[in-house]
Amino acid sequence: MKVTKFGGSSLASASQLKKVLDIIKDDPERRFVVVSAPGKRNAEDTKVTDALIRYYKEFTSDKDVTQTQQWIIERYRAITEELGLKESIIQEIAEDIYDLTNLPKKGNPFTYDAFLAAGENNNAKLIAAYFNQNGLESRYIHPKEAGITVTAEPSNARILPSSYDKIEELKDSSEVIVVPGFFGVTQDGDICTFSRGGSDITGSIIAAGVKADLYENFTDVNGIFAAHPGIIKNPHSIPELTYKEMRELAYAGFSVLHDEALVPAYRGKIPLVIKNTNNPNHPGTRIVLEHSNDHVTVVGIAGDSGFVSINMTKYLMNREVGFGRKVLQVLEDLNISWEHMPTGIDDLSIILRSRELTPIKEQEILKQLTQKLEVDTAEIEHDLSIIMIVGEKMKSQVGVTATAAKALSENEVNIQMISQGSSEVSIMFVVSKNQEEKAIKALYNAFFSNN
Repeated sequence: MKVTKFGGSSLASASQLKKVLDIIKDDPERRFVVVSAPGKRNAEDTKVTDALIRYYKEFTSDKDVTQTQQWIIERYRAITEELGLKESIIQEIAEDIYDLTNLPKKGNPFTYDAFLAAGENNNAKLIAAYFNQNGLESRYIHPKEAGITVTAEPSNARILPSSYDKIEELKDSSEVIVVPGFFGVTQDGDICTFSRGGSDITGSIIAAGVKADLYENFTDVNGIFAAHPGIIKNPHSIPELTYKEMRELAYAGFSVLHDEALVPAYRGKIPLVIKNTNNPNHPGTRIVLEHSNDHVTVVGIAGDSGFVSINMTKYLMNREVGFGRKVLQVLEDLNISWEHMPTGIDDLSIILRSRELTPIKEQEILKQLTQKLEVDTAEIEHDLSIIMIVGEKMKSQVGVTATAAKALSENEVNIQMISQGSSEVSIMFVVSKNQEEKAIKALYNAFFSNN
């Protein structure tokens, strides 16, 4: 039994939906289909989700929403007409789009989520109708009916563990179940979305809930590459990754799969495969608990920008009991989450996403560090990137860090920090943002040029 999720690019047009139908018909084990909202048909096009964001902003700003409403409806209409679907489908979708204006404009934190969820929800209705019209017995199920109950955290929902018992009941259905991705329903009945790109999360939740044998995630690439193809020309494809390796790569910039989507499938011990809607016979990239055979030392290299570092120095810092806790308390009081914390005996750096800071928060952090914690020096360094080299086999291989450092040095990339977790699945280098691409190229050549 397989759960199959399709991304926005796979559902952008009628021609793409015909490929999706063929994929589902080709394998009777594909019993659950999770769908995104229609994506871009070309580089100049607009995603339906982005149009819904515009619709929400116009609505809450008391602007005329007619043009945006019509654009969204016509986007679905173009697909339904080309597929030859009944007029009742587009009428139902149009009514749903119009009804969004009946939601509260002010004081309801879930209104925004309800607008965004309409993209996936209406696409699921359309796709179920298309399947049925073409001889594939299917049923659209709203996440509430499916049992996807989530925390009341707008735009950042998390599945409630109690949901899985309800979701498991779906496995007895004889039809192909079509579920909209990206959102669930709170215990109070409010629509609440996962973080952006969260249809991957829905697919993983359904796979874990029905105890699927495989979770297939269809997108527009032949799996996952060892480095970003926009930086490395024709990078190696990765046939197999462990969940730990994929988590590290997703965190550091590999956007093929939402990093939170790994958790339900990982806990359910369900293998996952990334496949290409436009080339479904390609084996893609499998994500598993443990490698099935001997594997390369480094499986991938990823980079991500948008980081800052809070650097501080205090003589005899290592002897001061509770110093680290006090520093983290400063961040907690300002509602700031952090990512990494490289340390020395008298030095400590905290790396965090730049979006966590504002000029006011920066001033307050420096003030607290100098006045309350009495550090000798404190500064905040901007425009940093992290580069990760990832591979579970690194823990048993001597010289990986030396090879990486040599490659960076030879290419005149200045390493600002190095950090390696206790699991030894990855090694992180912090470099200036303007050296990110150079660093990725240097490391790729060091580890993959002879493979």
